[in-house]
Amino acid sequence: MAVNLRTEKRPFNIHTVLGRIRLEVKQFADAAMFDLADQGYATPFHQLAACIISVRTRDEVSLPAAIRLFKVAPTPEAVSQLSVKRIVELIRPSSFYETKAYNIRDLALRVAAEYGGELPCDFEVMTSFRGVGPKCANLTLGIACGATEISVDIHVHRVTNRWGFVTAPSPEATRRVLEERLPRKYWVEINRLLVPFGKHVCTGSLPKCSVCPVLEYCRQVGVTAHR
Repeated sequence: MAVNLRTEKRPFNIHTVLGRIRLEVKQFADAAMFDLADQGYATPFHQLAACIISVRTRDEVSLPAAIRLFKVAPTPEAVSQLSVKRIVELIRPSSFYETKAYNIRDLALRVAAEYGGELPCDFEVMTSFRGVGPKCANLTLGIACGATEISVDIHVHRVTNRWGFVTAPSPEATRRVLEERLPRKYWVEINRLLVPFGKHVCTGSLPKCSVCPVLEYCRQVGVTAHR
């Protein structure tokens, strides 16, 4: 269905928009990292290792993979004693599983040897590990450490730019804009809200604008067709 770009839009109100999305996503599975924490894997190590697994992998694959790994090896010390081959067996079929297995084992070895088995809640420390970028570090800091940080994945980037709330060419650039514009009380929650919203409603192609609860606020930037 073609999008009617002439539709009059209301002045964008982030509080109203996120409030409506909060209600909308209750029908969907929670974002994987938050779900993992609710299942008892909420330490910085658990969250960071799981985030490594999740890179370029759907939640439906990465979440079970992380749980399989942690049930076999629940601590950094236990993970460090696994072979790369065994880690691969546990985290498949996540994408790039061999590289991720090496990175997870390296993470576990360093956390056990350098930090006494407890990964510090420190952005610079987290991003010093292979396979860890700002998104995973900030998500871990927000969920496991109670820090107020914004984690921008492809869903947060796409949706906030589609709204017209942000105009930025990359997830990292979107994060910088959100740090200036988004009220701090939403910094952690926005990932939890927009991951399921972006997966099920505001999809990458043919978004479901006809049933979107915030259509009257969304500028539909870049949308040429919808469902």
